[in-house]
Amino acid sequence: MPTRHAFVVHEQPPSIVLDDGKHSREISPLWLRERTQAPDQLEPLTRQRLFDSHAIDTALTLDSATRLDEHHVVLAFSDGHRETYDLRVLAGELDGATIFPAAEPWDASLDRQRVRFDWRRVREEPAYFRASLEAYLRYGYLVLYGVPTDPERILQVGGHYGYVKETNFGRYFEVYSRPSGNDLAYRSVALGPHTDNPYRNPVPGIQLLHCLVNETSGGLSTLVDSLKVLERLRHETPDGYALLKTMPVRFRFVDAGTQLVTHRTMIQTDDDGHPTGVHYSPRLDALPLLCDAKTRLFHRARQRLGELFTDPTYEVRFALDAGELLLFDNSRVLHGRTRYDTREGHRHLQGCYLDSDGPRERFASLLKHRDSIEEVA
Repeated sequence: MPTRHAFVVHEQPPSIVLDDGKHSREISPLWLRERTQAPDQLEPLTRQRLFDSHAIDTALTLDSATRLDEHHVVLAFSDGHRETYDLRVLAGELDGATIFPAAEPWDASLDRQRVRFDWRRVREEPAYFRASLEAYLRYGYLVLYGVPTDPERILQVGGHYGYVKETNFGRYFEVYSRPSGNDLAYRSVALGPHTDNPYRNPVPGIQLLHCLVNETSGGLSTLVDSLKVLERLRHETPDGYALLKTMPVRFRFVDAGTQLVTHRTMIQTDDDGHPTGVHYSPRLDALPLLCDAKTRLFHRARQRLGELFTDPTYEVRFALDAGELLLFDNSRVLHGRTRYDTREGHRHLQGCYLDSDGPRERFASLLKHRDSIEEVA
């Protein structure tokens, strides 16, 4: 829940004091000057500054502060700038207000109808497309149905939700059993929960898997929400959780044509230290060099993480049928599959990656479009 901020205006000497109910502190004139709301200081469409805020005099002072009403104050600065500030706008800067829905951790009890959407309606109905984007931002994955199974259709779907990211596997890749493939995904063996390409920098943000043919009874898709699992891991072993969050490990990929290596923590966090996902692939990581006690603690924590990822409490399993497409946050939602028997029939999927900011951009654009229509109406 956002913190409620109150602004106290002092006229002599002029100052603006921020009070969040627990602490109070004076706001720097530099911070206030940079957050100008004046029309001649900001380009109206982009809200980008029309001046170089880095060139503001370091010795800038607040010459006067006059409160007009509950929400407005007139501020005058030593550089000659004077304007009326809306304190609600400043509060929005501090509250971290966002137009995007918050992530909602889930377990195996999630009603999967919340994340199933008809691709034909997604393409044709902006409000329905927006609903699918909202579901993705909340739960970290979608299943689209009614997707034609012609080759490269996955690129059209990917382009609708964001920007396709090309890798050494190409713009898209084929997933079917072939013994000479350069990844275990190209075998019929079971794949445990994992994130794709943790050795790449940056890690692909979103993965799509489109089922073209599935004639087997095995090969069930598995998904697990790392945010829900991490809540439990942090409760069970806070010290181990802290190690996984702060100690980088090596991830490495090698095939006949290339080698990719990077170091990153197993638990991914935002700038405030809150978990946003994991980098997890037992086939590709390596224990960091720590003292024996910390090595054992680190290993116990990652071992427990792996146990929780396959716990039926958290893992969902389902058959991805022909014409269905799975789209998921590659770091938040781990994916895998059960083994299948190639003698039963053919199983063929296509996959591709998207940059992670695509769905947010699409969601914001649809909100702006909706708001502009409502203003006209």
